Amino acid sequence: MDPKNKENLSLLLQDVNDLLGKNKIVEDLVDKQEMPKQKLIKNLVQKQNLSALGKLLNSLHSADVAFILESLPLDDRLIVWDLVRADRDGEILLEVSDSVRQTLIADMDSTELLAAAEQLDTDEIADIAADLPEDVLQDLLQSLDSNNREMLESALSYPEDQVGALMDFDIVTIRDDISLEVALRYLRKIKKLPELTDKLFVVNRSQKILGVLSLKKIVVNEPELMVKDVMAQDAVLFKDSDDAAEAAKAFERYDLVTAPVVNDQNKLVGRITVDAVMDYIREETDSTALSMVGLREGEDIFSSIWKSVRNRWAWLAINLITALIASRVIGVFEGSIEKVVALAALMPIVAGVGGNSGNQTTTMIVRAIALGQVSVSHLRQLLFKEIGVAILNGILWGGVLGFIAFYLYGNSSLALVMTTAMTLNLILAAIMGVMIPFTLSKSGRDPAVGSSVLITAMTDSGGFFIFLGLATLILI
Repeated sequence: MDPKNKENLSLLLQDVNDLLGKNKIVEDLVDKQEMPKQKLIKNLVQKQNLSALGKLLNSLHSADVAFILESLPLDDRLIVWDLVRADRDGEILLEVSDSVRQTLIADMDSTELLAAAEQLDTDEIADIAADLPEDVLQDLLQSLDSNNREMLESALSYPEDQVGALMDFDIVTIRDDISLEVALRYLRKIKKLPELTDKLFVVNRSQKILGVLSLKKIVVNEPELMVKDVMAQDAVLFKDSDDAAEAAKAFERYDLVTAPVVNDQNKLVGRITVDAVMDYIREETDSTALSMVGLREGEDIFSSIWKSVRNRWAWLAINLITALIASRVIGVFEGSIEKVVALAALMPIVAGVGGNSGNQTTTMIVRAIALGQVSVSHLRQLLFKEIGVAILNGILWGGVLGFIAFYLYGNSSLALVMTTAMTLNLILAAIMGVMIPFTLSKSGRDPAVGSSVLITAMTDSGGFFIFLGLATLILI
């Protein structure tokens, strides 16, 4: 995000908070005053204060309103949500995160939800369908004509990780046996093209895709030329069952704006656009970042304590177990620590640096797996490479720590222990940083989920064992 835009959003949020704060102050003052018609006065004051907020909100883009809603505690969020014009409910529900959308929907009755959903296109309804109450969804299906109902049911049938779940149905098709002039007249007749339209899809009578015709070619070529002579027959297209992540990579690789989507019979069923791909990438990025530390996606930052606890407890429990294991490793060497007190001060350094190094390796491997850049066949090569990096870093920074240990405690043997332990723990971190994501991936699990927690556990326990074990052998 552009820093200026980020600053503008922050200022908008501050304005909203200021207006909400003024409203609360006035409410409190009125409540404290005993006067005739207190309720009426309070309502008038509220209306006056909130009208300015309502005007501000309704002048903003839906994405900016969504940002504001996501940035407010629940009570303030619902106040702001009530001030949004009803005809904008649908588009704003699309923009907010899943967790925030659930809080907004919970505040709406069935009539409001139905009206909001009816404002949206079929593919957009599919995006929020999972959060709608079953009765509202059924009423919505009944309110649609047969064509739109069929498209909605089709969109809902695709898993989230398939191209079909990302596609929309706003397509413009033409035949290959017409001239560019006829195609241009057809476009003028339509008057309004779907957003992000950069090409037309060329189909036969059976709706099988033959190619694509860019709008640029319609403009720059002679009008009497036939579509079949100008269209691109080798354009990038996707099947509705294709992996969404692979489609996202293709959009980036080929700089696509739109691309046709076909079924198994090569019939055109929709299109996928760059904005849908960007939304998918953003959601996947957020999910990966949360998964790395053992969090499920979709936690509202202002959610209740109980919901946050439910989201976080599982990996904290695992972390607790690993911490207990690490503590027992330390317990085994209590005698050594009692004899050389410096060990207690130095051993967290070895474990901490090892954990950071392991997380660096894990992050690189998880990203490469997600991008399809590496597979199991690259395991040995990556292991050797990361071990080499670990050895060099261990010698360098282990040597620095060894020098510091010698300077502080005047013990050359302790310096040797520090250098050796640091190197060995970095090697362990490198091995685990490669093996954990690959193991999770090979077992069919998301390699990002909990990788950071697991690597930290391994480097903590391993680091303590290596450091204290070497100290016991060399110093005691």
